[in-house]
Amino acid sequence: MKLSEILKDLDVLSASADMDTEIGGVSYDSRRTEPGDLFVAVKGFSSDGHRFIPAAMEKGAAAVLCEDVPTDGTPYVQIGDCRLGLALASRNLFGDPVREMTLIGITGTSGKTSSSYLVKHMLETKLGAKVGLIGTNGHMIGEEFLHSEFTTPESYELQKLFRRMADAGCTHVVMEVSSHSLALERVAGVHFDVALYTNLSQDHLDFHHTMEEYAAAKKKIFSMCSAACVNADDAWADYMTEDADCPILSFAAEREDADLRAEKIELSASGVRFEAAFAGETAQTSLAIPGLFSVHNALGVMAVGLVLGLSLEDCADALRDAKGVKGRLESVPTDGDYAIIIDYSHKPDALENVLKTLRPVTRGRLIVLFGCGGDRDRLKRPIMGAIAADNADLCIVTSDNPRTEEPEAIIDEIMEGFRGKTTPVLRVCDRTEAIRTAIDKARAGDVILLAGKGHEDYQIVGHEKHHMDEREIVAEYLERRKQS
Repeated sequence: MKLSEILKDLDVLSASADMDTEIGGVSYDSRRTEPGDLFVAVKGFSSDGHRFIPAAMEKGAAAVLCEDVPTDGTPYVQIGDCRLGLALASRNLFGDPVREMTLIGITGTSGKTSSSYLVKHMLETKLGAKVGLIGTNGHMIGEEFLHSEFTTPESYELQKLFRRMADAGCTHVVMEVSSHSLALERVAGVHFDVALYTNLSQDHLDFHHTMEEYAAAKKKIFSMCSAACVNADDAWADYMTEDADCPILSFAAEREDADLRAEKIELSASGVRFEAAFAGETAQTSLAIPGLFSVHNALGVMAVGLVLGLSLEDCADALRDAKGVKGRLESVPTDGDYAIIIDYSHKPDALENVLKTLRPVTRGRLIVLFGCGGDRDRLKRPIMGAIAADNADLCIVTSDNPRTEEPEAIIDEIMEGFRGKTTPVLRVCDRTEAIRTAIDKARAGDVILLAGKGHEDYQIVGHEKHHMDEREIVAEYLERRKQS
């Protein structure tokens, strides 16, 4: 592909490179640069890509895309923003694969992962579509799973993944769109057929500094889509949509003026039930994920389905048989009148949120089992202990991923949070034994929250991963109790 084609839609400030030069690829890491590549000198937070132009040229780069003009005669193209340049050059290199598929982007502080899996399930069951998924838990091409490091990959990897999905026959792609990806131009040049906005609450202020900056980053998606679905109950909803020039389908469980509404809501430890109302029609639906936020997630998924042409009943039916997301308020079978919920909540705010979600649907005691990861933020340990004591009726402190730290020492630090608290607390270092203890303590109406591991099926001890799946531990212990 000629350099001029790679640079389509980019505003060039100056250039010395021959625009007819054949470009074989795009790179932004000099260590991965190959002969014939266009090297993009991205200015990062800890290093400046311009420093690595000589290394990229030694690897055989054909030209560089830069903000600062090289002084050594290197063939260059100067633009104003190399993050934007990387995104558009990558899109052009891979032939703008998004145009070959229907793209749904989901943004918001919480609910992105659950909503993305539910949308994927709905499209597969009701449209027979082959669906790609890009998100926090990993990426999927149909049923093929790919591990990921970021919620939204860097723009080059994102466009490469889009191309792989299109070539594999995906008709639809559902992706989580993080605020970082919007602010750092990772999704620049990408057009969403539908954007779904879930909510906004305090998060990532180490990066965005203020809630206003955080909201402004999220808001960018409304200038990049053909239609949007918006949670009208969220306090930031009006701000998000005030300048949107695309059709908006609003949904809510509280606001009566929303287009899609949830009525007759029933909450329980096993999930939610409600009646969805839209354009004079109603449909009964349910979702096997507890908490009022699940009603909003379900409405958002239904809203996407409606925008894509599905009937209200089809959207409702898809939710009824959805299993939810592994490790996100995941309910597992028990042998009695009590519930066991597995959740990935491993940070203070996440633990507090999930406990407050489960409290209204707990008829008996709320029992929480949790630990803290080793070689990670030590300051949060007593904080999580205090949160557990303030929001649960019985706490079991155990091991998470101790890594290179001594598990008992981690528990000691967590236990500091229980000073002055009256909530009963047990310390059981072995996590398998701790889960068995929680089950033995359960009474009718109790809810047991196994917090911290979520979708993980391993435990990291030292530098090694050991198989540990909480679902298996629960099932095996219940079967042992049954046999005895």
